Amino acid sequence: MQRRAWRRSPVTAGARPEPRLINLALQGGGAHGAFTWGVLDRLLEERRLAFQALSGTSAGAINAVLLAAGLIENGPAGALEKLARFWSGLCHGHGAPLTGGLLPGLQTLQHASLDLLGKFLAPVQFNPLDFNPMRELLRSLVDFERLRRDGPALFIAATDAATGRKRIFTRAEISLEAVLASACLPQIHQAVEIDGKQYWDGGYVANPPLLPLINPARAEDTLLVQIIPLAGQGAPSDHAGISEGLNRIIFNAPLRQEIAAIELMASRRVGPFLRHRFHLIDATPATAALPAGSRLMPDWRMMSKLRLDGRQAADAWLAKHRTAIGRRATADLPAMFL
Repeated sequence: MQRRAWRRSPVTAGARPEPRLINLALQGGGAHGAFTWGVLDRLLEERRLAFQALSGTSAGAINAVLLAAGLIENGPAGALEKLARFWSGLCHGHGAPLTGGLLPGLQTLQHASLDLLGKFLAPVQFNPLDFNPMRELLRSLVDFERLRRDGPALFIAATDAATGRKRIFTRAEISLEAVLASACLPQIHQAVEIDGKQYWDGGYVANPPLLPLINPARAEDTLLVQIIPLAGQGAPSDHAGISEGLNRIIFNAPLRQEIAAIELMASRRVGPFLRHRFHLIDATPATAALPAGSRLMPDWRMMSKLRLDGRQAADAWLAKHRTAIGRRATADLPAMFL
């Protein structure tokens, strides 16, 4: 059976040019995931680009599911609409997890308050009804039953809260609960129960999953959208900076581990790993200077700027590397991450 790729239909009739097949690996990063919204916004304009498989964690999982759901319902236009409705709704229509739109001067104070709540109270105490506006937004935007039947391959990561083991939900297993589990920060939300097991944010174990995109082989090109910086500006000394530095280390560690495993398999000349080509769009220039804790603050001005930054980064990447897809890698991930 011929593999199906998800792309924009040509405007004119006649012979169709062969699409350039690519996988997307979307890292999590809270409100900074609006950068990925901008990246996808630009990639969806490429008529000859086809998405074979998508992986994501936390905000990356949300972006991947919205992209897939939009594509199967109304092509790129549908995906663009769903992404825009989610990210704008997170701030405007539905509020945000324990936050609303914030004045810039209040962000540090609110982040400190959340940090203190997480240290002294469990989510079941300060959020007993498990209020999560993402739940209704996703419920209104995604037909999960249809998504399980159709669309690009999906791999969504979550963490088993009892064992710390990785759980990868495939497209056939995708549900509202699976997406919420992938984005469940345990300091804010109660663990999400699925089939008798409880799950936390997938960023602790896979951020994002890479191995399922390579073996079994699908498209042999993967574009990684990196949200969390690998390094800070020296060792932080204040409380907020230390917390942010620890998060940076913790949430990049699984990605480093997967890249190391891929490098090992390639060194042993295992076919799919040896042939796979990686590409990278790095949000660090846009996110590195943002205030500590801004990932937890879905402020519309910040997210609008990140969307624009993401579009510009994707446009620059396409201008430089569009023709490399299917031919050569444009990112040496082991050299960058290991």
